Amino acid sequence: MKWEGQDQSDNVEDRRDAGGGGGGFGGSGIGGRHIGIGSVVIALVAGWVFGINPLTVLGLLSGGGGGPVVQQQAPAAAAHRPPADDKAAVFVSTILRDTEVVWGQIFQAAGQRYVDPKLVLYRSATPTACGTGESAMGPFYCPGDSKVYLDLDFFDTLSRKLGAPGQFAQAYVVAHEVGHHVQHLLGVTDKVDAMRAHQTAVQGNATSVRVELQADCLAGVWAFHSQQSKGWLEAGDVESALNAASQIGDDTLQRNARGRVVPESFTHGSSAQRVAWFKRGYDSGSVKQCNTFESAL
Repeated sequence: MKWEGQDQSDNVEDRRDAGGGGGGFGGSGIGGRHIGIGSVVIALVAGWVFGINPLTVLGLLSGGGGGPVVQQQAPAAAAHRPPADDKAAVFVSTILRDTEVVWGQIFQAAGQRYVDPKLVLYRSATPTACGTGESAMGPFYCPGDSKVYLDLDFFDTLSRKLGAPGQFAQAYVVAHEVGHHVQHLLGVTDKVDAMRAHQTAVQGNATSVRVELQADCLAGVWAFHSQQSKGWLEAGDVESALNAASQIGDDTLQRNARGRVVPESFTHGSSAQRVAWFKRGYDSGSVKQCNTFESAL
């Protein structure tokens, strides 16, 4: 991926020197809605956990509608570009900038205005408008403050433990979380919350799958337009993103963690579904093709 030397975003908030931020949030629980790229809690030999707890995705508490978003003020921190010698952070900032350009153009063409999200780099833990965010959750988006949260160590987990190496696999992660921001701007997040209030736990899981697959599709839409304008993808890049989508499918994660698959507990979709919906977005470049709520999965 030929990304070096490209424009970077001004919406990166670097909290990595601020230390953990869990104090004052009423314990270690998460009091709001986080939308993350992974949600199946898996305990592998190293004790690492991938993704956000499915009970917290969109506030989808089992058997209930979830608690309100806890509006918390994060420590004051000016958004700024990462240090020039921090290659991983510069890469993320570059990808974020391209999502801003692409989605800005798509929204403008539809007669709407795109509001850029901020991306927070942190280590270990940090306060968010949805409660305390922790590295063990993996990357996530908080609709309460319109921010994507990322501990860059996750990329090492993605490569070594999940078997999804490659820079475009990392770009897919960022684009997926930005996809959740797009959903928030389009009102999807609020509609899903309203739907979930009247659903059983199993129905809520199925709704969550549709939310996540749509974010995968939107990531594919970004990739299509990004490549059209920049031509920065190289041989194997798209395949690395498709591999990442496959490796974080609920069935693959459950099989690797527990040796069995429980479809009714899926919250993000199977490997085949995640690959198919990213590819659908990438092949079409059309947001209209990402309506997972009215499509057969």
